Amino acid sequence: MTAFDFLVCGSGIAGASIAYELAAHGSVLVVEREDRHGYHTTGRSAAMYIESYGAAPIRALTAASRGFFDNPPEGFADYSLLTPRGALTIAPKDRLGKLKILGAEITAAGAAWRPVGVEEARAMVPALRPEAAADAVYEPNASDIDTNALHSGFLRLAKIRGAQFRLDAEIVGAVRSGDQWRVKLADGEELSASVLINAAGAWADHMAILAGARPLDLGPKRRTAILIDPPAGLAIDLWPNVIDVDERFYFKPDAGRILASPADETPSPPLDAAPEELDIALCVERVEGAIEIEVRRVARAWAGLRTFAPDRVPVFGYDATTRGFFWFAGQGGYGMQTAPAAARLGAALALGDEAPADLVARRADAATFSPSRFMAS
Repeated sequence: MTAFDFLVCGSGIAGASIAYELAAHGSVLVVEREDRHGYHTTGRSAAMYIESYGAAPIRALTAASRGFFDNPPEGFADYSLLTPRGALTIAPKDRLGKLKILGAEITAAGAAWRPVGVEEARAMVPALRPEAAADAVYEPNASDIDTNALHSGFLRLAKIRGAQFRLDAEIVGAVRSGDQWRVKLADGEELSASVLINAAGAWADHMAILAGARPLDLGPKRRTAILIDPPAGLAIDLWPNVIDVDERFYFKPDAGRILASPADETPSPPLDAAPEELDIALCVERVEGAIEIEVRRVARAWAGLRTFAPDRVPVFGYDATTRGFFWFAGQGGYGMQTAPAAARLGAALALGDEAPADLVARRADAATFSPSRFMAS
């Protein structure tokens, strides 16, 4: 039976990033039930780096990840992980109070921003309907994330550090025996590991049950996205990412087309998510309500699952009752922009070390993300 220090369940952005960090300290095997890495949420993400996005613990991880994005390790990527885009959050007249609250939250996050009136907003996005943007705020440091480069970089350097990977390797059994996990794969192979890292995304609660741990009510939610063609002659390449203040939709340029989402969060079982016609139609309706275009054709539509803990803060840490079972899940829609700092924190905790000092200084400490916070209920 092959033995490892760490067996990581899942090779999406969570599994790939923590494998990279752990591989510098011990033997690592990453097992992935699909035939390719990041097939589900990671491979369907059109992520942005937005410092104000998410609750305070998310913002702390995002800010702490910026240095990695700007200066990744040698050999990580052949080109920049971030491309400047900017984020424009718009509000109609009856939601200006919400926009004011958002400005205060961005200030608290320490992110750069400035108020933008309707005229300047329309200068940025000339097709913007005035009634959809009575006022706006602009975050100049928001950027597109090259999600493929980020994910591939973690996979590549994890392998260089000695991590091993198995695709088409579904875990069907996991039993703790003494100081080791005995893990059985669907093909009958048995493995041994000191620590089981649960980075299974939408399947994280399922993995917990399989290992005899208590599930944490991590909820997969479907998110829909579409690509539409802009009208002929409409220059969109320099548009920022445009977000409704109530997060009812967002859209941005994407390789000559407009990528849009109704920002849906429909509860779903863990599965290979597919877009539903109602959500596609809703997205089209909201985009047409925000910009002066007529959507005649949806070039492509897809959906992915974003998995949240009940308090929408990720879960990093050892299970309180199941020895050697480590949670690294519940990243929700923030997994890409927080990956570098989250992996550093997760690896430190898995190794039994203190949380990195720079994260503690930002109040992103072990207690904030601990699975024990759910054990009182």
